[in-house]
Amino acid sequence: MTDSKENIRQYLIDTGREIVETKGLEFLTARKLSEASGCSVGTIYNQFSNMDNLVTEINIQTLSNLYGLMKKVRPSSKAYNNLNAYIDVFVSFVLSNANLWFMLYEYHMHTKELPLRYKGMIVRLIQLWQPSFDSIYKHLNARKRKVAREVMWLSLFALSSFLTTNIIDDFKMINKKNLCKLMLNTYLAGLAVLRKG
Repeated sequence: MTDSKENIRQYLIDTGREIVETKGLEFLTARKLSEASGCSVGTIYNQFSNMDNLVTEINIQTLSNLYGLMKKVRPSSKAYNNLNAYIDVFVSFVLSNANLWFMLYEYHMHTKELPLRYKGMIVRLIQLWQPSFDSIYKHLNARKRKVAREVMWLSLFALSSFLTTNIIDDFKMINKKNLCKLMLNTYLAGLAVLRKG
């Protein structure tokens, strides 16, 4: 590692990410990050001002990694299949990165104003689903489609928090891998029924 400010910053982000991945969010403290990275606590605060800013950077990287995987989904001519393929990638990512996703979810619960870069990553994720969603629900005007897409994403995001814990393990009939897919398809079916009503 060279000593440039940008390299130190990225090194601290990577080290913080590794702490969360292997040990959990509660271990991401300035002192423990200092021990793991070999950088002083002063250097950490010089780079990020506070630990929340470090968490923001790690979360942006997590969202970026998810976006990269979802972008690899090859769209088919069947919009329902596309949305289900996105869900498969989403759920696999959350299950494989449970500690990082839990941190991201907690961040949303305790942050009053999300940074612009962070919001931009969320918008990019939602936009990946847009063509498939819009092709199914052409009968809705643009505003209603946008609201329906955002409700779908928020519902999946809220549900995804359960995938990072053991809360649903007592529900023997619920499979973590299928939970979000069931919710997605129930929601899509509900929109279709409303169209007919």
